[in-house]
Amino acid sequence: MTAHDLAVERTAARQQRKRLVVVGSGIAGLYSALLAAEGGAEVVLLSKGALADSNTYFAQGGISAVLDEPAPGDTVAAHIADTLKAGNGHCDEDAVRVLCAEARRDIAGLRRFGVRFDLDDGGDPALGIEAAHSAPRILHAGGDATGAGVARALIRAVLDAQAAGRIRVIGHAHVTSLTQAFGRVTGVTYVHDGRELSCQADAVLLATGGAGRLFAQTTNPSVATADGLALAWRAGAEVADLEFFQFHPTCMVPRGDARETAGSDPLLISEAVRGEGAILVDAHGERFMPAYHPDAELAPRDVVSRSIALHLAALGDPNGHVYLDARALEERRGAGFLARRFPTITARTLEAGVDWTRELVPVAPAAHYWMGGVVTDLNGRTSVPGLLAAGEVACTGVQGANRLASNSLLEGLVFGRRAVEGFLGEVTASPWEPSSGIPPRAASAASGLTLTHASGIPLNGDPAAPFDRGALRRLMTAKSGVLRSGTDLSEAEAALNSWAEDVDPETVPDSLDPRDHEDANLLLAAQLLVHAARQRRTSLGAHYRSDSWEEAAAVDGPADEDFDKRYTMSRKASLILD
Repeated sequence: MTAHDLAVERTAARQQRKRLVVVGSGIAGLYSALLAAEGGAEVVLLSKGALADSNTYFAQGGISAVLDEPAPGDTVAAHIADTLKAGNGHCDEDAVRVLCAEARRDIAGLRRFGVRFDLDDGGDPALGIEAAHSAPRILHAGGDATGAGVARALIRAVLDAQAAGRIRVIGHAHVTSLTQAFGRVTGVTYVHDGRELSCQADAVLLATGGAGRLFAQTTNPSVATADGLALAWRAGAEVADLEFFQFHPTCMVPRGDARETAGSDPLLISEAVRGEGAILVDAHGERFMPAYHPDAELAPRDVVSRSIALHLAALGDPNGHVYLDARALEERRGAGFLARRFPTITARTLEAGVDWTRELVPVAPAAHYWMGGVVTDLNGRTSVPGLLAAGEVACTGVQGANRLASNSLLEGLVFGRRAVEGFLGEVTASPWEPSSGIPPRAASAASGLTLTHASGIPLNGDPAAPFDRGALRRLMTAKSGVLRSGTDLSEAEAALNSWAEDVDPETVPDSLDPRDHEDANLLLAAQLLVHAARQRRTSLGAHYRSDSWEEAAAVDGPADEDFDKRYTMSRKASLILD
């Protein structure tokens, strides 16, 4: 073969390579980009900020997985059962089986990309237990800084791949729209350095994370503004279960003030702390969780958040806070245990003026994780050809009405990999029915829960005041919180619709300012969340209505035969009952 023939062959090979555009740099985006590059695809990774700007980086909890050598008595079947139970009967069982059965495969994948998990004294993986898990199966990397440890390793691998010419990384690129032709997604338009640019692709994988910035208090970083959901909705993709938004029960609040300001950076106190034995007490020093659920502090997150709100309301202090008491852990496990096991929390609480080895930590729930989103099949495919989704932006079916602790990072791994496998042609054709566009298993769980009355900032003044992001967050906090009602949701919908007359969130803003696009995305996401919450009139999982048709099911969920029906929405059809 001559040099000319070899050059022609290489050019042809490059032309045959499929291009995947990955939007987002959390665990799903980074991992998927690496796998796609390994599989021979041309990969372009677009990050809204720096590569470390993601929910993943701030995750304190770990990754759940039943390993080849699990904890005594643990099984994949037990992990499946725990996930289904936490999801309040609203999970897609096939998706849950895939998640739990394939977990060890992607843990091995993380190790291959340089992630080093914590080990016990015997050199084996140190397995922790968290709320609603029946056995120790939580892997950590760097104690309570697992997200940062995983993200740093994957970022190093991505940068190495970039240096080798296998991945193109574009940072500070805000994707504003999906380009489409002949009924499929063909690329993205994005703003970068004050210019509008575009990138064509054979497929686009959304891995943009969640939307915690819908609410006044959140554990999410500033980039969590519902961008992926808005992009998919405007492109015609179906979304589901937007009424289910999880609040983390224990977010530290400032001393002397039970409420966070909209611009603050609240500290999440990982539920691994409660898994180790910390308890919740009220202002009188009384432990209250056993009165609300038999699992007490280890109950599912929605139960703990709701119980805090109900308890504070019963005490006549709905805008108050409760306390996390970890002092007994230090006494029982020895001096220095909390600093060794939870170094990040120890440092951050001390910065806030609280020595949690000796003092109570004031906490309240904060918006944490959106369990639904863009509906996908088991291989990450949405209802729009050429558009894939993985991670928090997706609605795979695994999270149900309430996410099991430490399943979120795992979901991004498993279904991000499966999306790449599908893109590379390693799975069969898409199962979507072109006649209806409705996925065969529409809707897992995920949508909006706002802050509880316990931790939320009350809405002051006219809810229909001129739109700004702070007003939106206060509205959502006050009217679509952990404790909801039909009246509050109706008022929220009216205010959102009033703002939409000026902002028009259905249309991509004619602006090069990313903040304008974020505002429109947040307003659109708020409208979709509130609409879904109004449609589900009974309480279920993370969606609790004080005017529920089943009043008796305040904590454990209603029993009527229609309670687990799932709602999907698309831009073309406003509401579909599946």
